Amino acid sequence: MKLLITGAAGFIGYHLIEKMISMDNIEIVGLDIINDYYDINLKYDRLRNLGFEKSAIEYNQAIISSKFKNLSFYRIGLEDKNSLDKMFAIEKFSHVCNLAAQAGVRYSLENPMAYVNSNIVGFVNILEACRHNSVEHLAYASSSSVYGLNETMPFSVHHNIDHPISLYAASKKSNELMAHTYSQLFGLPTTGLRFFTVYGPWGRPDMALFLFTKAILDGKPIDVFNYGKMKRDFTYVGDIVEGVKRVILNKPEPNINWSGATPDPGSSIAPYKVYNIGNNQPVQLMDFIKAIENELGVEAIKNYLPLQPGDVPATYADVTDLINDLGYKPNTSIEHGIHQFISWYKNYYA
Repeated sequence: MKLLITGAAGFIGYHLIEKMISMDNIEIVGLDIINDYYDINLKYDRLRNLGFEKSAIEYNQAIISSKFKNLSFYRIGLEDKNSLDKMFAIEKFSHVCNLAAQAGVRYSLENPMAYVNSNIVGFVNILEACRHNSVEHLAYASSSSVYGLNETMPFSVHHNIDHPISLYAASKKSNELMAHTYSQLFGLPTTGLRFFTVYGPWGRPDMALFLFTKAILDGKPIDVFNYGKMKRDFTYVGDIVEGVKRVILNKPEPNINWSGATPDPGSSIAPYKVYNIGNNQPVQLMDFIKAIENELGVEAIKNYLPLQPGDVPATYADVTDLINDLGYKPNTSIEHGIHQFISWYKNYYA
């Protein structure tokens, strides 16, 4: 297997490379543009752990890891179609996992074009490159945000998702629609991965656990949205990447029982599939905060605020298909996951 992982300097991409690099008979190529949506030093440090020095990344488009002989890295943006096409022609990937995207729900209200360029134009470039280079399977990151105004719990991949409430969510739904088109027209096997509130070591600074931990240790208030009346299916990053690994290794087959008269959104007559990867155990936001306080031994100063535009009050993943098809269910408790994150945070920030 020769696997391209885009978003290699990102939170999930970094952990996925660590997860898969020790597999037998695999060669991995990481790709990232290293944008400044959040602290780029965190991204460079993730890459340094994988054997890539900042000085080499800044001045070279293709470099080999000093730590893993079967790992290399390209600094390319998904919007750069010419460079992307040249890389695909040279590397001849058998599998692609697209985790690169402009992240963040709230930021999409401020800078919509970043999402159009990266998540839509960039994704079409990935699809075209896979189509023209005989890629055997494309797995790609979607998001629990696609469920939008849905209130039926738990969220199932077999539910309709026609009412997103942020451009970020809409861009992720568009990825699923475009992937299905390529699966149907060109026989490209594609699998969408709807991640649910991922957290853990090396996490993103714009996510709740990171923001809460930093503010509590600094003695500053934390913003508690919807006055604390939120539920999230917090999912540990180790569970996420185990699910992604299994998906990559199991390309989808057409559902021979699929019918256009009663269309199932979660599968297709084409080689197309979508999975939720979530903990299947939603946690009250106040319980999540309490677990952080217990781990730190400090009580947070809380600033209660209304629900923010683009946010939903609850998420809850139905992972039945993940269990039935891949024999896997995430199971890390928030207590263990928060302990792992805070241990990393204290060590990383000294």
